[in-house]
Formats: sequence, structure tokens, C-alpha cells
Amino acid sequence: MQITLLDGSIGQELVHRHGAEPTPLWSTMVMLDRADLVRALHEDYFAAGATIASTNSYPVLPDRLAGTPLEPRLEELLMTAAACAEAARDMHGSGRIAGTLGPLGASYRTDFDHGRAEALAGYAPLLETLGPHVDFFLAETVSSLNQAANMVMVLAQSGRPGWIAFSVDDTDGTRLRSGEPLTEAAALIDHPHVEAVLVNCCRPEAVPAALGVLSGFGKPFGAYANGFERISEAFLQDKPTVAVLDARPDLSPAAYAEHALAWVGQGATIVGGCCEIGPAHIAAIATALRDAGHEIV
Repeated sequence: MQITLLDGSIGQELVHRHGAEPTPLWSTMVMLDRADLVRALHEDYFAAGATIASTNSYPVLPDRLAGTPLEPRLEELLMTAAACAEAARDMHGSGRIAGTLGPLGASYRTDFDHGRAEALAGYAPLLETLGPHVDFFLAETVSSLNQAANMVMVLAQSGRPGWIAFSVDDTDGTRLRSGEPLTEAAALIDHPHVEAVLVNCCRPEAVPAALGVLSGFGKPFGAYANGFERISEAFLQDKPTVAVLDARPDLSPAAYAEHALAWVGQGATIVGGCCEIGPAHIAAIATALRDAGHEIV
């Protein structure tokens, strides 16, 4: 079977590589003074076997930068994110680039109720600036049905194919983090601009139940889980940092690859990693896929 291998953590891996104390804007700030770290990370994922480079644009949104010194540098940051991914792809000689779109407001928060017009305005700069440089847009960590409806509308305006990745409850993969049934997203993503549907940034143990739902959506599907113990209540407060999240000590590259191979056994054709899943994990998945007779595309 042909499998698309995504990359892994971007922001969290950059925190580890730089070594500085994380801040709410850390993975964005690094592009101003250490863009070489971003480019090198993309290169490492390609070398590990990934065929997709996800731009470091997840938190680069107007509302996230509002009121900070980075607010007037939005376009510069987005162009840097695109350039780092393009340089790594060109050096590798192949691969595709996904323009990542993170949630407005904050990750995992479902108490924000953005309307359609507000969502389109919030993502418009990313669609315009990243659009010419990416092969498709990847809407990540979609945690409610309202967010899903907004992202389908945004993707329809992008001029590029779109993938949507849902973040599900860590203990019940059949439910979004909002508590809403994942099954109810099927009608929302039944749109020609949505070419694939995934689950992301949850515990890998929650993925099989989520894939059981996604398999009925009629689109290519897959998963990329995180390596956190759990999403803590402290992280759901305003302007959190990753310092309040704990990495799992038991999720080695080999252990994570076992999860990914099981997802492929469920019919997933797209796998990869999210927060705390680094190049070594992606390399382990690549090896496991090839050993099982799959082709990485």
C-alpha cells in the first residue's frame, strides 16, 4: 500500500533544539533570529523519510500576534516559514509542502466562537502569502464542529487542496475536544476542497477509535498523534506555554512506530507525528512501513 509519511513536531522540536525558555510566541520568534534551525529541522524530517514538510506557521496568525512586537511582521514571518520549507525540499530533491493553519485564539480551546467572516479574515493573510509556496493547506487541531465548518470555508477560498486534522478527546477518540461526536463532522467536510481527513494532537491510544469514524467519511484518512501525557488544564488558560505540558517517557520511536503501523492496518494512508514526535520517530515509522512492504509516497 502507498503511504504518505508526514513530518513530526515543529514548534515543540524547535523549543528543544534552541534550548531557550518557551514563551507563547516562541516557535514564531525563532524564525527572526534562528531561521537556520527551522530549515535544518525540515531537512532532518526529509532525511528521516518524510515526504511532507509542514510550514512553521501554525501559530503565525493575526490574532495571536496582535498587541505584540511581532504584529507588524506577520508577512515576513510567513515568508520565512515558506522559505525554510522550500529550501529543505529543494535540498532533498523531492517532497511536498503543507501550509499549516492552526486554530484562531488558542489550541484545544472550544470556548471561542468565531463566525465565518471573522475566520476568513483571520486566515486571509496566510492564504495569500503561503498559497504560492505550498502544495496544499493543512488545517490542524480542529477541536469543534464550528471550527470545522470555518476551516472548510477557509480551505474553499484558498485556491489549494485542503486537508483537515481533528483533535479528539484523549480518552474517547470518537469525540472532538468540544465533546461533540466526531461523526457529525462528516457532513461538514463533504466538500471538494477537502481531500483528506485526519486526527492529530491527541494521545496515540485515542487514534484507533477516531479512525474507525474517519474511515466512513469517504476520503483518504490518517493520523499523527502527540507525545504528551495529556493536555493539562493549565494549558487551556490564556497565553500558555508548553512548559506546563509533560512529555511521555514511554513513547520511544519504536513504540510510536508500532502505533502508526496499527493505524495503517486500519486503512490509514497518511501517518506522521505531532508534538514531542521528532525525526527519530519518523525514521522508525519509515523503517517499519518499508519492512511491512508498504511504499512511502
